[in-house]
Amino acid sequence: MGLRRLFKKEKQERRILRQIVRTGDNLQPEYHRATPECPHPERWSMFDSMTAEMEVLEFLRTLVTTIKPELIVETGTFSGVSTIWLAEGLKANGRGRIVSCEFDPLIYANAKERIEKSAVAEWIELRNQSSMDMKIEGTIDLFFSDSDLPIREQEVRRYLPQINPFGIILMHDASSHLKTVREAALKLEREGLISVLLLPTPRGLVVAQKREGRK
Repeated sequence: MGLRRLFKKEKQERRILRQIVRTGDNLQPEYHRATPECPHPERWSMFDSMTAEMEVLEFLRTLVTTIKPELIVETGTFSGVSTIWLAEGLKANGRGRIVSCEFDPLIYANAKERIEKSAVAEWIELRNQSSMDMKIEGTIDLFFSDSDLPIREQEVRRYLPQINPFGIILMHDASSHLKTVREAALKLEREGLISVLLLPTPRGLVVAQKREGRK
């Protein structure tokens, strides 16, 4: 990704973060553009244009209580909202931990403050580093890729050897409009690495599993 594009994205993230700090978490109708798979995005809700849709957050928490992961890895913490919802699932289970990383130091600091004030801070390990440098010990039962779009494919490839064959891989922002993540997931599927399900949410969500887990 070019420096200009990266700088532009960082500016967008920080602009949205300033809005959140100024006005708080305000639920509003999702305004992602309509797609063939999701023609009525306004039926969903969102806090902001970066955080996962409210219904997706509910899905994340329920997924955690359903599959009972011991280790969750999330890339792209941003404001920490999805991290907290995932951790709420762990708390309900009474076990497990989540490791989440955020590269931008300002955004990391804001997420850290939010998480420390939450009721689930003890379940979360927050790191200020790139997902491509982060080292994880143990087997990953739930992997949630939600960082910069161009590196999502690289993230999955990097952590795939550590992901439980019977675990779940999630990739956010996989709508047919955004294309990048959707095409990356389908490419990984064509290579025989994962099996993919595309959920028709406004921004799109990949739910996948390592192909070896299908045996």
